[in-house]
Amino acid sequence: MTAYEKLKTVRQNGRPTAADYIENLFSNRVRLCGDRRFGEDSAIEAGIGLLGDTPVTYIAIEKGKDVTQRIKNNFGCPKPEGYRKALRLMKQAEKFRRPVICLVDTLGAYCGMEAEERGQGQAIAESIMEMSALRTPTISIVIGEGGSGGALALCTADTVYMLENACYSVISPEGCASIIWKDSTRAPDAADALRITAADMKNFGVADVVFDENFDNFKGMCKTISAQLKKDVDRLTSMPDSAILQARYDRFRKFGIYEEGGVLHGTDL
Repeated sequence: MTAYEKLKTVRQNGRPTAADYIENLFSNRVRLCGDRRFGEDSAIEAGIGLLGDTPVTYIAIEKGKDVTQRIKNNFGCPKPEGYRKALRLMKQAEKFRRPVICLVDTLGAYCGMEAEERGQGQAIAESIMEMSALRTPTISIVIGEGGSGGALALCTADTVYMLENACYSVISPEGCASIIWKDSTRAPDAADALRITAADMKNFGVADVVFDENFDNFKGMCKTISAQLKKDVDRLTSMPDSAILQARYDRFRKFGIYEEGGVLHGTDL
């Protein structure tokens, strides 16, 4: 499939949402709500649960399964209070030494006027800054669409997983085509140029693990993801805080390509 065909696949109705993964990955769940500043954002579903025998904090962007749920959840586009709730729970997880697991599926952060009035950009920036320095293991899973800063706010992690058809991009192909060519119908060209697929992200070092999609055996697929999560959580929790922070710093410093003295350095294209 082309990059744009993969993007259309993850946008299809009937695809499992974050709620389905939460149900299959975590047991003994306690749902937590509110940012303690403004209110609750149902686009972000969060709480505490058990990954096997390990207590974790989970934070997920939930689109909803039907029209009513999707309207309530802003079609999976979080508002500032959603990101502030996520950050509040990350800091709580840090205090109690719980790993943080994020599930990401969003076109991008909500761009309505009220979100801007309540500091959308600042909320995203604070989430990225604080998550980069969080003294507890962090793992993010892109289960569908990982759009712009709305996804990056929950993906500044030690380890990033993606599903095989998931996409991760600084802007939607439609938005990119509208800006570059003034023609949104050229979205397929933009998708190819943006290199948004899981395979691209794995090649660039942005994604560490890519999982095959098998929704006909969704429980089995979740068992595979759970096994990898347990393995990485065990590895990360065995590391001292200073080593986790240094490894996270090094991971992000390796992104990108630059030219010096006529020689290209960085991730292979």
